[in-house]
Amino acid sequence: MPAQPNMQQLMKQAQQMQQQLMSAQAELAELEVEGTAGGGLVRATMTGSGELRALQIDPKAVDPDDVETLQDLIVAAVRDAGRAAQDLTQEKMGPLAGGLNLPGF
Repeated sequence: MPAQPNMQQLMKQAQQMQQQLMSAQAELAELEVEGTAGGGLVRATMTGSGELRALQIDPKAVDPDDVETLQDLIVAAVRDAGRAAQDLTQEKMGPLAGGLNLPGF
C-alpha cells in the first residue's frame, strides 16, 4: 500500500504552484509576439495572454478595388500572432502543467 501523502506538504506545493502560475500569467500579459501576413505587409502585435495590441498595415497592401485581400491579410496576421502567443504560453506554462508531485502515486 503506498504511503499517504502529507497534506501539509501537498498544500505547500499547491500554494507554490499557484504563485508560479500567477507569475507566469503576469509575465505573459507583458510579453509581446508578432504575426505577419503578405510578406510583412500586415503585422499584428499581441500579448502572450492573447490581447491584440497593434495592427500595422503597409500602404502597399491597401487597394480600394480589392478590400477582400486586405481583410484576409489582417485575419492571417492576427491568427499568426495568436499561434505565436499560444506557443509562448505553452513555453511559459508547460513546466507548470506537470501538476503536483504526489508521493506514492
